[in-house]
Amino acid sequence: MHQIISKEFQFAQLLRFAFPSIVMMVFLSLYTIVDGFFVSRFVGTDALSSVNITYPFTSISIALGVMFATGGSAVTAIRMGEKKMEEANHAFSLIVFFCFILSVAIAVPALLWMEPLVKALGAEGELVPLGVEYLTVLVWLSPISILQILFQNFFVTAGKPMIGLSLTIAAGFANMILDYVFLGIVGMGIKGAAYATAIGYCIPAAGGIFFFIKNRTGLCFVKPKWNKMVLAQSSLNGSSEMVTNLSISVTTFLFNVLTMRYFGADGVAAITVILYCQFLMTSLFMGFSMGVAPVISYHYGAVNTTYLKHLKKMCWNFIAVSSLLVFAVSLTFTEGIAALFSESSVGVYVLICRGMRIFSFSFLFAGVNIFASAMFTAISDGKTSAIISFSRTFLFIILGFIVMIQLFHVDGIWLAIPFAEFITALFVLWLLHRKKQDLKTENV
Repeated sequence: MHQIISKEFQFAQLLRFAFPSIVMMVFLSLYTIVDGFFVSRFVGTDALSSVNITYPFTSISIALGVMFATGGSAVTAIRMGEKKMEEANHAFSLIVFFCFILSVAIAVPALLWMEPLVKALGAEGELVPLGVEYLTVLVWLSPISILQILFQNFFVTAGKPMIGLSLTIAAGFANMILDYVFLGIVGMGIKGAAYATAIGYCIPAAGGIFFFIKNRTGLCFVKPKWNKMVLAQSSLNGSSEMVTNLSISVTTFLFNVLTMRYFGADGVAAITVILYCQFLMTSLFMGFSMGVAPVISYHYGAVNTTYLKHLKKMCWNFIAVSSLLVFAVSLTFTEGIAALFSESSVGVYVLICRGMRIFSFSFLFAGVNIFASAMFTAISDGKTSAIISFSRTFLFIILGFIVMIQLFHVDGIWLAIPFAEFITALFVLWLLHRKKQDLKTENV
């Protein structure tokens, strides 16, 4: 059966194929920012801080979903490239079923010990009840959240990225409208923001279930068959993405602790906005990598050596140009973004502007690191991908905190991420040089 991802795309065609994934990731980040806007404007910056404080736990579910989505997508696409469609369907169905059950197993104990969990995440005083309200709703619907993460990737693997994009846009608009209704009109407080987000999750989850049940001409649901090798390969291939999300949760926790120590609640609110912007600015790289990964996997499985080399060159050229563009946009719109969340006369606004200007330099290097990690995941080299992700999102950030704060004091907090991205980019270049002969052997 002819698959869309089997095409030998030229650059314009490749960009057109990846475009829905790019728009989807940008849109996801935008409605995350809109969430923060409504929370800060209608509930207050303390509520915005509590949202960020609870993030390290919600990122656990996200990490598992992303791990199996990216790793499982690679496993499935490689089987499709090998013309083993039945095996691809069984792998896909098992991954979705397993992830749903796993998310339920994580949610139950969290709901039983919610307040101690929120306190352990660093919430104090007024932030504790706000955090409990917000996190309880999201944990209840975390299995739905995992499904929508899985389907975002598997729509691309199925050659239907526009369906995933349409569902994501619908979910985003629903979230934005419900944010306004629940917070601005009904006055539900932070719980309203959680309900708006959770209801938004339901749209791509339900759409994905319907599509993969009805789709009988390509990737679809079949009765799951237990296959520990599929789960092991998926988790190994996607381990870098899991490492990324878990590391982000740890570093977010550290950012919260450090900004609380130096700036108080205003600092936590400021780093929340800056991390929102990081998600927005890097969403271009993440979306592009997500969009092209199944194409890389398919041609890797088909052993199409010549085209893989051309594909890799096109991707690196795109990353180089887009990195400069994202850096310029970030610097240009710093004040405008800060103004969305805070009045210009208050401390939070000043902290956002100062931090964002320094933070922007990270975008010059982030694209290289994100795509390199995704590329190795796509060819089932999960170990190398995980090393890159761990270095970028944890090891070098911790080193950045230690070195930059010593050298630049409070500005070192904002410099930690640019430092980590720069050092990781150097590491990636060294790693690619070292693996050059291996990459030729592996047809990349």
